[in-house]
Amino acid sequence: MMIINLYKSNITDKCQGTMYLMYFFFYSSEKILKTFLKDLGLERQSKEKLSLSKILQIDERTFDEESAKSKSDLPWYFMKKLMMVNMTARNLKIMNALTPNWDDDTETTEIDYEDLLENSNSEDMVNPLDVITALFLCSDGFVQQEMALKMSMCQFSVPLLLPSCDSQQCTLMLWAMRDIVKQYRPEALSESKGFTEERIVLSNLPMVSFVRLGECSLSKSETLNKLLSNSQQYHNIFVHRNMECGDSPRRISDGLTEIAWYLPCGNKNIDIFSQPVAVANLRGDIESFETQYAFLCQTSAAVFVFLDKLDAKCIGNLLSTQTHKAQIFLVCNNMNKQLEVSALKEVSTKLGLNKKNIIIRNRDVNDVDFVKRLRAAVSDVISKTKRKMSIEQMADIAHELGIWVDEDSPVCQKAKQHAYAITTEIQDPLTFKVEQLPLQGQIWKELTSLEKEEFRLRKLGTENIEKYKSDLKEKKEKLREKQNSCDMSNTLMCFIQALTLQKKERSYFLKWMRINLDNMSQEIKQLDQQLANSSLGTEHFFREMGQIYEASRFRSETDQFRQQLNHLPELCAQLLLDGFPLELVDGDASNIPLQWVSDVLSQLNKMVSPNNKILVVTVLGVQSTGKSTLLNTMFGVQFAVSSGRCTRGAFMLLIKVHEGFKRVLDCDFIVIIDTEGLKSPELAQQDNSYEHDNELATLVVGLSDLTIVNIAMENLTEMKDILQIVVHAFLRMKEVGKKPKCHFVHQNVSDVSAHEKNLRDRKLLLQQLDEMTQAAARMEKKEEYTSFTDVMDYNPDTGNCYIPGLWNGNPPMAPVNAGYSEAVYELKKNIIQLLAKSNSSENDISGFKEWMRSL
Repeated sequence: MMIINLYKSNITDKCQGTMYLMYFFFYSSEKILKTFLKDLGLERQSKEKLSLSKILQIDERTFDEESAKSKSDLPWYFMKKLMMVNMTARNLKIMNALTPNWDDDTETTEIDYEDLLENSNSEDMVNPLDVITALFLCSDGFVQQEMALKMSMCQFSVPLLLPSCDSQQCTLMLWAMRDIVKQYRPEALSESKGFTEERIVLSNLPMVSFVRLGECSLSKSETLNKLLSNSQQYHNIFVHRNMECGDSPRRISDGLTEIAWYLPCGNKNIDIFSQPVAVANLRGDIESFETQYAFLCQTSAAVFVFLDKLDAKCIGNLLSTQTHKAQIFLVCNNMNKQLEVSALKEVSTKLGLNKKNIIIRNRDVNDVDFVKRLRAAVSDVISKTKRKMSIEQMADIAHELGIWVDEDSPVCQKAKQHAYAITTEIQDPLTFKVEQLPLQGQIWKELTSLEKEEFRLRKLGTENIEKYKSDLKEKKEKLREKQNSCDMSNTLMCFIQALTLQKKERSYFLKWMRINLDNMSQEIKQLDQQLANSSLGTEHFFREMGQIYEASRFRSETDQFRQQLNHLPELCAQLLLDGFPLELVDGDASNIPLQWVSDVLSQLNKMVSPNNKILVVTVLGVQSTGKSTLLNTMFGVQFAVSSGRCTRGAFMLLIKVHEGFKRVLDCDFIVIIDTEGLKSPELAQQDNSYEHDNELATLVVGLSDLTIVNIAMENLTEMKDILQIVVHAFLRMKEVGKKPKCHFVHQNVSDVSAHEKNLRDRKLLLQQLDEMTQAAARMEKKEEYTSFTDVMDYNPDTGNCYIPGLWNGNPPMAPVNAGYSEAVYELKKNIIQLLAKSNSSENDISGFKEWMRSL
């Protein structure tokens, strides 16, 4: 209709005609986007953005079929797989779309050869890049961040410039990539066996970009995958036409610029490049995406232009970017002999190219030799260039070119200011904690010791019990007075003030805090103990809040300062509902701040009642065996995992159960508890390390409906060590009328026959568990318990899960092993089914709080 009107108007003014054509183009593009989002069932999310709580909630999709049944299933299928870090997530086929419908009488039916040649199933296929682009467009900043992180773990390329085809505007995805942290070993550190760990948006790396000019019969993305893969590990980093649905026409993802990284491991036999490099890939013809092309020319060390032919129009496009700061390489596919010598000479002269900048693919050059030439050119660029730039620095160039930056949103910038106001004051974390967070130091540790003695009375001796208790209470009150004599620090006041921001701003603030503090932690990795003491995270700020709140409860009820803090538990309860973890056990003092945690849980109960039923899942195991990674993969959550910081203490996190799935689980929330590792090296030197492990195990097992015992490999010695601890905990639960479920997870077991091979070991394990139960029963003077199954709901045949290793190949270029992801997904289904059989009728937040107090 628009074109008809344009002709009818008989326009002669060239500018006005151009304006109408531009309007028609934008109108058409907007319609394409709306139609596509409607096909995917994402029409509403174009305005009401997808949130993490929506994506991570427990619902029927946990048990969905492995394939999508319609186009509207594709985003959820992709998201489900991606949140489980499954490297097959981009295989977005629709069930039966590619399966011929063979009738019983096929042999007698006349064959429609035209139909066979046309392939009528193509309309059911959707290009994976379109689904990824649609999801990024329809998600809030936190979902985008989680998607980028998980895609990077799968060794998928991630969006650098995200197009919006309804406005011809693109966005630099700086915030989306903020959470990606990479470890690698450059050549300089290969002898010392050291490594570099960096937040990737802060890494100053050379970038090489790959673009297309005109039609190109050579697959640029497939060539890139070959370029970045060695003979031992081939990865489909970039989607290409020979992948599942990769040949389906792109509808909304043209203009998408993706980025991936090649990171060396320090082994000359494996490394393709000895130095790290970023690789960008523009989808679509640079003639249509001049802004993206200009951005790449100004941020890259080199730009490789793939083309089939050169003519006057092509030459003009190559020269259209006035400021070519990057080296230009022409990658010419001359398989069909379309290149003209005169055109090649003209463009080489005008761009100042020499022979090494022209790479030609002729019929006598095979794939291997062609990739070798490309690799040599990239290697030469990396070794000689001085143009290195972080993605954070690219934001300035984006602004100059009129490209939006996702971090420029007012809500993100306001939160950033609040976070930087706190973190820029930190010079030395240890000094900062002593001066600005004083209540969780030595006083809190002394209080912890007194509180435990108040319940256990181990040092009573012959002293009068009432006098002894009175003395303990008096000592506690003096310590609380000491705490109350400390004024609230300016830092904590700023922190609490920032927590009262609107929900979106508060979430950005806490993320900025975590990012800034983690960046600092990466800079101070030296000695183990120094690292433990200097570790500083958002949990320390919340811990200080808890202590200042607990100390204020010893003031008069009319005390003004006490009244000013009354809102803190409600604030923290809201954060729990928003998906942030709550520290249950202080990892430094090994104690629960009972008053604080109880009041937070009471407020949480008020907020959600009557929908307050919960089921609790806990993981226990030796330190650094992948417990947090297991929970993150299983539930899509974000417990901290890094080389610099192990989990200390115990943290709880809420996952909402979808309304339609509550009838299956008979609960409103699943509570996930992540614990510090048992038998940690830091505590091994201390006299009470065994007691500490017993306390922690007893607590979390007592709080749980299901305990996952995480074991690295089939190591029966290690299992025996931690199971002695676990058996005591389960025995004590039996005594108070609780019989939790138990599931053993054996990690790094990849053999398909592991379950059968370990039949004998499982029988031996059960035998050892029975022996430990008998020994523990004697110690606890409960000798009527003779077998593990007396105290635990455990089936040796179904209660064991074997999970292969996390990485598929050699890090840092290894993606997460699809077998790991799929095994964890099966474990998740089993756990949900086990929980569904639990009697949860009386399991609510109030009951959880009382259990915690009792334990």
